Parts: sequence; structure tokens; C-alpha cells
Amino acid sequence: MKFLKGLLSLIVLVLVLGGAVAGAGWVWTQDALNRDGPLAEEVVFQVEPGESLSSVAARLEQDGIIRDARLIRFKAKLDKTETSIKTGEFKIERGASMVDVLNALIEGKGVLYKITLPEGRTTAQLLKVIEADPVLEGDMPTEAIAEGSLLPDTYLFDRGMTRAGLIQLMQSKQAALLDELWPTRDPDIPVKTPYEALILASVVEKETGRVDEQPQIAALFTTRLKRGMRLESDPTIIYGVSKGEPLYNAKGQRRTLRRSEIDAKTDWNTYQIDGLPKTPICNPGRKAIAAVLNPPHTEYIFFVADGKGGHLFAETLQQHNQNVAAYRAYERKEIAREREGE
Repeated sequence: MKFLKGLLSLIVLVLVLGGAVAGAGWVWTQDALNRDGPLAEEVVFQVEPGESLSSVAARLEQDGIIRDARLIRFKAKLDKTETSIKTGEFKIERGASMVDVLNALIEGKGVLYKITLPEGRTTAQLLKVIEADPVLEGDMPTEAIAEGSLLPDTYLFDRGMTRAGLIQLMQSKQAALLDELWPTRDPDIPVKTPYEALILASVVEKETGRVDEQPQIAALFTTRLKRGMRLESDPTIIYGVSKGEPLYNAKGQRRTLRRSEIDAKTDWNTYQIDGLPKTPICNPGRKAIAAVLNPPHTEYIFFVADGKGGHLFAETLQQHNQNVAAYRAYERKEIAREREGE
């Protein structure tokens, strides 16, 4: 009987000691997982597509981000998150614990890169920006990309985004924008299809560098079309000459249009053809498209640059001639001021 009591006491002692050891081990593990890590400064860590947790954990230890790859694998197995890590680039903060690191790879937002593709650029010009971006991956598409089919904007993307993928995204965004805005159009506008609206918006986009002027320009062109007048837009001539690239003289200096170019009939020269150009002349943005679909009601049919980045508008030729005279007087003053400063 004494023997049985002793054996039971021994078993209880072993269980108590085992529990104590296990408890101590658990406390140590939790402390190790939540202790500040070895990182001295913030880093960006990349998880490759299809990479396993074991591979990621080994690289984390190798790069000095965590102290023990086995522990982070244990934590993921315990939480059943072994297959939950994301692909991409993730910021790991200075001193991040192993729990912090694992959470960053599972729940954190990947590092985003930015590319700005401005309104008013031709498709060829936007494609050059996309091709030159150092983060985008893959070759440029070989098929032709239609003028006006890309929605200019600032796009955020993860590392791994391809050039072809970004172009497809821009095309889908432009198509979705037209689908969104077309049903809200003024029924009296003289454009009959979304594509015609895109063409006219591209001319509006090129005519002014000021977004606040786009509704006035759109209204003026709308009035001209309704009256059967030609648009007479200089950017349409340039597109017919150089597909929208700047014009230069023999010395490599920017130049204005030549009389021969104004008189030449092309599919885009709205001094020589009625109605709209054959295609868009650039990729217009949302505000230019919206202005064309719902222009304000004005009677303006003439406009001229004011020399300050905007335009002067007129309803009659007499008013227009006065505006032209005012612009030329302003120009003479600026030239005189420049000469005085030399």
C-alpha cells in the first residue's frame, strides 16, 4: 500500500514538474515571439509568387529580420496561417517582433508604387512613360493601342504589375468612365456616340491647360457644331502633321504652324474638314469628357489666348477682334519688359 502511495506521489510530482516545464516553455516561446526583433531600421521585404512559409522564414532569418525561423513557422502552424502569407513587398518596421513580421506578411498592405500618366498626352507618349517605368515588368504589347482609349490618371500598383496589365487597366477604366457618363449627357449635344464624345473631349483637352476652362471650351465647340461651323482647332492640325508631337524648325527650336500646314487637308485638320476629326487627338481625362457631355449654355464661338494661360471668349467677330487686339497689346508689353530686363 505504501508502495502504491509512493508511486502515485511520484507520478503527481512528474506531472507537476512536466506542467511547470511546459508552462515555462510556453512563456519563453511567447516572450521570444513578441520580443523586439533585431532590425535596426525599416526594410522592405519581398515575398515571391508561390514561395512557401519555410522559404520565407529562412530568408527572414538570413536577412536579420527575425532571430529564429523555426519559431515563426511554429507560430504560423499554431495559428493555421501557414498558407496565408501574401505575395508582394511589405514594409517591416524597425524592431518588429516575429508576431509583427508574420502579421505584416498576412494582413499588411503591400508597398505600392505610383505612375502618373497626364491628361492630354497621345497614346504614343503615354506608352513611352509606361515603357520607361523601372518597376513595371514585362514587355510592351505588340498590338496597336487606339488613340484616346487610355484613361490618364495616377495609378498605384504592386511590384509584379506588368506593362501590358497596366495598359489593359487604363483601357478598361476609360471604357467604364464612358459607360458611366454617357447616360448622364445633355440630350441636345451634337455628338451621337460615346466615341464622338471622346474625340471632342480630346480636342477640348488639348486646347487649354486649365481644367476650369474646359467647360467653356466644350460649350464653344458645341455651339460651333450646332451652327454648322468648323472647329478650327490648332491642335487638330498638329496631330495631322506629327501625330501630336511638338513641331520644330531646322535649328531644333519649337515653332508655330506654317500656312502650308493650316491649308493642308488631313483627316484631323478641322480648319479644312467639317465636324470632328477622324479619331481622338490625345487621351482626355474625366473632366474634359464630362464637360463635353454636359457643357454650359453659352453663345461663344470665338476664343483667343489671353497670354496668361487662359483664353478670352467672344460671341461676335467684333468682340473677338477686340480680344485679339488686347492680346497683341499684352504681348507687346511683355516683349518690351523682357528687353528692359536684358
